[in-house]
Amino acid sequence: MNTATAQIAPVTADNRLIRVLPLVGRVLIAAIFILSGLSKISDPAGTMAYIASVGLPLPALGLAGAVAVEVIGGALLISGYRLRSVAAALALFSLTTAVFFHAQLGDQNQFIHFFKNVAMAGGLLQIVAFGKGRD
Repeated sequence: MNTATAQIAPVTADNRLIRVLPLVGRVLIAAIFILSGLSKISDPAGTMAYIASVGLPLPALGLAGAVAVEVIGGALLISGYRLRSVAAALALFSLTTAVFFHAQLGDQNQFIHFFKNVAMAGGLLQIVAFGKGRD
């Protein structure tokens, strides 16, 4: 399309809202990752014990990896840097943690956590598909 004849949509309150909603959504999704990572930092022994309790090896390495993914990944999700790759990595992390840490579906608490992780992965896959939203 010729840029000289291109129609530019007028800026309205609705347009501004549509432009800011993807960022708001990313902040809301990132919050759970950042808070979870910070809670792991505040109780490394408890986190490593939990990792070991499900039979995973190298709990210290698991702790470091989880903190990095959650805190750095959450911050990158908010910033929009390499957004689709970050969202895909966080979606995979969410599904992996659901399977390894929340698969006791007979326990209602674990059932809720399992499907919370699945829902988060679904939201992250929307980011993978649609990126930052409308420009």
